[in-house]
Amino acid sequence: MRTTFDFAPLWRSTIGFDHLADLVDSTLRQASEDHYPPYNIERTSEDQYRISLAVAGFGADDIAVTAEQNALTIEGRKPEEAAGEYLYRGIAARPFRRVFNLADYVQVKEASFRDGLLIIEVPEAMKPRRIQIGSGASPSQIEQKKAA
Repeated sequence: MRTTFDFAPLWRSTIGFDHLADLVDSTLRQASEDHYPPYNIERTSEDQYRISLAVAGFGADDIAVTAEQNALTIEGRKPEEAAGEYLYRGIAARPFRRVFNLADYVQVKEASFRDGLLIIEVPEAMKPRRIQIGSGASPSQIEQKKAA
């Protein structure tokens, strides 16, 4: 099922969100992909989040967490193990790659591994700040005042 969205009203009142359509499109494509491993995204306070992935059967050395410009990538790969005879294998150990898109102001703080869960702390790095309104002087006039 493919749905198209009209972002024209959004473009009239925003600046710097040009990549939003691409983000929505990639998210819609990922929605039909594999949902392994299961995860939670939790807001722990007004400006902090926690991502928890259920990675039973994986160790801390089997998982790589990479924070790039606007993405958090988590990859897991189990080393080849000796062939054994399983009567039933319900704990998945297949390789996985999970990507979370991050806003420009969100940074990954730390990752930990507890009780079969990979826990990643994600605080907002930038809170709203008040902008000082200048006197209306041009930048060159301001530099001349500073130099004097």
